Amino acid sequence: MKKTLLTAATLTLTTALIGCDAGGSKANIAIGPAASTTQKVSQMVLNAYGITEGDYNAYQERFGDALDGVQDGNIDISMGIMGLPAGSIESLQASSGDVVMLSLSDEVVEKIESSSDYRRFIISKDSYKFLDDDVQTIAAFAVMMANTNTINDEMGYQLAKVMYDQADQITHSQAKFLTLEHALNGSDALKIHPGAKRFYEEKGLTVNMPVAELGDITAKQEFILGTGSQGGTYYPLGGEIATTWNNNIPGANFTNVETSASIENLVRIRDGKMDLGMSVHVPARNALEGKAEFEGTPVDNAAFIGQIYPEVVQIVSRSSNKVSSFENIKGN
Repeated sequence: MKKTLLTAATLTLTTALIGCDAGGSKANIAIGPAASTTQKVSQMVLNAYGITEGDYNAYQERFGDALDGVQDGNIDISMGIMGLPAGSIESLQASSGDVVMLSLSDEVVEKIESSSDYRRFIISKDSYKFLDDDVQTIAAFAVMMANTNTINDEMGYQLAKVMYDQADQITHSQAKFLTLEHALNGSDALKIHPGAKRFYEEKGLTVNMPVAELGDITAKQEFILGTGSQGGTYYPLGGEIATTWNNNIPGANFTNVETSASIENLVRIRDGKMDLGMSVHVPARNALEGKAEFEGTPVDNAAFIGQIYPEVVQIVSRSSNKVSSFENIKGN
């Protein structure tokens, strides 16, 4: 069953109808786990629309859990940062048949671009079978970060080499972005691991990033990779990357663990509890510079290994929900 993106005319009609059906109740919006990158971006989008905390009920749910709420009608809008396509969204459409993906206005995208590192991104209508039109949103890049106190030069080299040279062993849809063409995307203002730099230069890439300084590393065989929630992209993709490393780097074992993604992974790297972590490039930059959630506690032992895939902000609802667009939230 195909659903068409709401046009301006449809939004006007929907707003009027929803205002009557909702009985004046506030929208229930899943903005992501506490202190997560998803929550920061969700609030950035809502603020750009002029929507304040008093205009909605915030649910601090992981995206996969939030979609369960969208399906049963307890959550009106859920916001997540994932690759394309997201299996959890396809599953929601399969079970509900009336998924709506919200498109950001030009004005909102321009506001966000002027005040953040996120950039305009178009979700092609071919990304999901239920879309009849392209969706405008914003995106960043997912990157792999390494602990410079536990990942030595040779291991950094092998991690990058296997990620790109053996990417065909990874079946996840996002593996199509594991190419040298995309390898340095999202690396702006980050420090690169010297081993990864050596690999890229061997491949003929020009690396202009500052090089991270490695600590006094004791050889080890067991490594922990922080990913994200099982309902998102990080966890399954990270699991496949870890398996590929295990199959191609002798004498090393990589275990992927479920986390709240970027910020938690960076904090655990800083605290010496994790060897590798997947992160959106924006919080990775904040971590290095000691800004935003890392103010006063910078992460000075995290180094860039490589880009993984573009991180796309995806905002979903159901046409049957009492609120299924940003334009009518304040009206309620």
